[in-house]
Amino acid sequence: MKKFLAIILALCMVASLGVFASAEPAKEITLWTYPIGKWVDAETMDALMADFEAATGIKVTVEYLDYTSGDDQVNTALEGNAAPDLIMEGPERLVMKWGVGGYMADLSDLYEIPEAAGVYDSLKKACQYEGTYYEVPLCMVAHNMAINYDVFEAADALQYIDLENRTWTTENFIKAVDAVYAYTGMPVATVYCGGQGGDQGTRALVNNLYNGTYTNPEHTEYTANSPENVKALELLQSWDAITFDPGIVAGDEIQLFRQGMLNISWCWNASQQTNADNGEPGFTNDGSRILMMNFPSEDGKAELCGGIWGFGVFDNGNPDKVEAAKEFIKYFCYDADEVVKAVRASSFFPVRADVQGVFEGTATEDIMNEYSAIFLPNLGDYYNVIPGWAGQRTEWWNMLQRIGAGGDVQAETNAFVEAANALAAG
Repeated sequence: MKKFLAIILALCMVASLGVFASAEPAKEITLWTYPIGKWVDAETMDALMADFEAATGIKVTVEYLDYTSGDDQVNTALEGNAAPDLIMEGPERLVMKWGVGGYMADLSDLYEIPEAAGVYDSLKKACQYEGTYYEVPLCMVAHNMAINYDVFEAADALQYIDLENRTWTTENFIKAVDAVYAYTGMPVATVYCGGQGGDQGTRALVNNLYNGTYTNPEHTEYTANSPENVKALELLQSWDAITFDPGIVAGDEIQLFRQGMLNISWCWNASQQTNADNGEPGFTNDGSRILMMNFPSEDGKAELCGGIWGFGVFDNGNPDKVEAAKEFIKYFCYDADEVVKAVRASSFFPVRADVQGVFEGTATEDIMNEYSAIFLPNLGDYYNVIPGWAGQRTEWWNMLQRIGAGGDVQAETNAFVEAANALAAG
């Protein structure tokens, strides 16, 4: 009897092993993500990916990129047929660089899902090229600027600001900066131009001062040499209160601002305002209050540069992995509960008006609600999708360096536009 039971048990074990051996392994995909809030924080990502795997059976391996070497890593992977399945970034890379380049899967079917109807139209436009969608957006922000409230108050410069709407005309901006310069005896701000980092701040400054544009409405030609932009750059070039610094980029400028060495930062957004690395969010290192501001313009109505981040899928020749990657996008962009978690992890804002309560109950709720009410409505044209975008960024900061060194503004902006349009033409 014992021998009979042993034989039965052995047969059961063999059968069980056979079941496990024949079971199809869980689908595995890879995600590469640029530094977008806590989407590069391992603890946060482990939790999000674990939830996704539990819900779908799809395992996700994550690799973190930076903006110094990330593009090179992706390009090298593409050349070696080793690209990830998913990538998280913005349309200037996912659409205009790798989508137009023929590397990305068509995601148009994901825009037929009912939840996609809530995505803001301007963002939809940015995520496609000639009718083909290469990105599904998750989060967004409108980049703004910031001032040292305490210093502006001490200099009696707050009188020139609409504090309720955080706006100012160019005329009042000039008066305010001159007042702070007279009070402190040191430059109030600098036009950083040591590289492309944070160039959205310098572009927004130049374009808003006299209501200029960076490209034409069709996003086919650069227009940064317009009379309005020339006038703005001539103002900055001749102004003792403003310097040009070819040795720093936006990250350096932000540190100088936090340290009280500058009293204006051109490179600000919600993630900077909520940053607690150096102390309480919304304050400089020495405890001065940081006031978020719209950029100045002649009519007091700013048009802010936007940031859009979402997901694209590399077409690596495996339809099953493409479909698994699409399941990932649907889960984090369209599921009512998961989209809230995903956007909160980005530290930015949802791309759909129907997604509410993202920061409810968090320590940054008040700041984020203020930002959403005051700055997001001023999001301007998302011109980053013009061809030649990556190369023209180098032309822009090189142009600023030459202007800062005393170059003729009209000649230098003409040279920029000529070079940038050559890049756009391919």
